[in-house]
Amino acid sequence: MPARPSLREAARDLDVEGAAAVTRFLRSLPARPRLLGLGEAMHGEEPCTELRNEIFRELAGHAGFRAIALESDCLAGLAVDAYVRTGEGSLDDVMRTGFSHGFGDSPATRELVRWMREHNRDRPAADRLRFFGFDAPIEMMWAAGPRRPLTALHGYLTAHGVPLPCTLDTLDRLLGPDERWTDEAAAMDPSRSVGNSPDVAELRLLADDLVPLLTAYAPDLLAASSPEEWRRAGLYARTAVGLLRYHATMASTAPDRVWRLMSLRDAMMADNLLAAAEHGPVLVSAHNRHLQREKSTWQLAGMALDWWCAGAIASARLGDGYAFLAGALGGVPHQGLPRPHPETVEGLLATLPGDRLLIDSRTLAAALHDQDLRPVPRTDIARNYGYFPLDPAHLTETDGILFLKTLPEPPPQTV
Repeated sequence: MPARPSLREAARDLDVEGAAAVTRFLRSLPARPRLLGLGEAMHGEEPCTELRNEIFRELAGHAGFRAIALESDCLAGLAVDAYVRTGEGSLDDVMRTGFSHGFGDSPATRELVRWMREHNRDRPAADRLRFFGFDAPIEMMWAAGPRRPLTALHGYLTAHGVPLPCTLDTLDRLLGPDERWTDEAAAMDPSRSVGNSPDVAELRLLADDLVPLLTAYAPDLLAASSPEEWRRAGLYARTAVGLLRYHATMASTAPDRVWRLMSLRDAMMADNLLAAAEHGPVLVSAHNRHLQREKSTWQLAGMALDWWCAGAIASARLGDGYAFLAGALGGVPHQGLPRPHPETVEGLLATLPGDRLLIDSRTLAAALHDQDLRPVPRTDIARNYGYFPLDPAHLTETDGILFLKTLPEPPPQTV
């Protein structure tokens, strides 16, 4: 009779095996993933970001991964990509302007960008690593206006002689002042949104006419420009349309307004991930809630929201071409998160030797079943409300778990 799997057999100690354990783990999957989602359970913790860097260096060096995509503004990320590929700009500038959500302030992310530039420096263009932001240009309380992507798309088509339905002056007039698009009050008050104005309605119609021209004139455009320029125009096109749709939804008073906003953002993320996957295997770093296969859920102001996130969409589209390693944490004392209760998944994992563990979800599920263990959801709440625990009901929808047993107190910031 075969031995029953144990919890210990599900775990690889990353401090013993190193990030190479991830490469070996990927070989056990049904197929080589085109997108490998690396989830965070809590944003802003440097040990998690440092582990991401270790894993990417390993995958770039030994598993053929050619790019990394972060949960950051897709348009701002173009400057980071240009820097790591060609040295355009400066490290200080791209850290300041190339990231959204404050992610450019992370020392570990700065080190990632610096390392990518050095890695690429003496390599041929075809062998250089790429950087992608895959989030929409959207922050928690506002969304950017569509000026940059819409005018860039118009400029690309104009430069290559495509007949257009409007002039740049028309777009500029309809766009109006940039600040009218980013009014934070519109997040909670639809009447403050620019999205229901006649100008925006006309812009949506013009964008709907501009975007198909990329496909209709693809033979001419690809002959006259590079594939990279054509793909970048595609990024501008889907971002412009997505932002216009998002602003129109912000102006809606329908009961499902917030749900639709959540769905639209993740749908834009998914489109960007699928585009990035065309460049070869990509490591994707984002919050678990954007990468998981099950529906994302959130209790917000009395609303029970659920929507399909970018990872779920990518998984549905790519099948075995998408893999997901969920992030999980044990104790985070500086955020008031204690050692997890032993009957939770995190509590069970905390009993294993090692501080940083890669858990095979299939072996873990089998061990829990054979040992008749039924973990309960973790209910501890971090001081910053930023920790999202593992859901025992959805363990089999992950391929693996990256578990950090304890996060140390961060060093004091120097002025």
